[in-house]
Amino acid sequence: MSDSRLLWIQKGYELVSIYGFETLKIEKLSRMIEKPKSSFYYLFVDLENFTKHLIDFHLKQCILISEKESLCETIDPGLVKILTEHKIDLLFNKQLRINRHNVNFKDIIIKTDEIGLDPFLNIWKRDLGLIMSDSQWSNLFSLVLENFYLQIHFEILTEPWLKEYFSKLKSVILGIAGK
Repeated sequence: MSDSRLLWIQKGYELVSIYGFETLKIEKLSRMIEKPKSSFYYLFVDLENFTKHLIDFHLKQCILISEKESLCETIDPGLVKILTEHKIDLLFNKQLRINRHNVNFKDIIIKTDEIGLDPFLNIWKRDLGLIMSDSQWSNLFSLVLENFYLQIHFEILTEPWLKEYFSKLKSVILGIAGK
């Protein structure tokens, strides 16, 4: 991918992550990266095509996060550090969820959840030490994920907040399990 194309994608990805898809405008992006709008049209044709590039970029980021998580042993500091490093990626995923009425986004949410499921659950299973069926773990993961994405935004998605979030989550789950 050319440096120019990557610059547009990274800035658009960041813009959507923090402010939502409704703020994604060619003129705004053009001003942010100090390039003419004609450069955007030359590289991407239109916003619909550009959004497809953002989605492809996001899927690659999700795979990268998943690879890092699969090497991770602990929630704190391991998983917390990875999630903090990928704050913008998590926020982009939140924007996809907010706009899940878009069928294409709904399909991407399913893919990203599948990509992240096993590595995340492996860490979580070790940390919690509970015996549950795969479907119970999967359902718990879905509920926790939705709750997580409802709460996050740029300012609070920090190591201290993540540590507290996982600590509370662990306490609640172990309490329900009678541990």
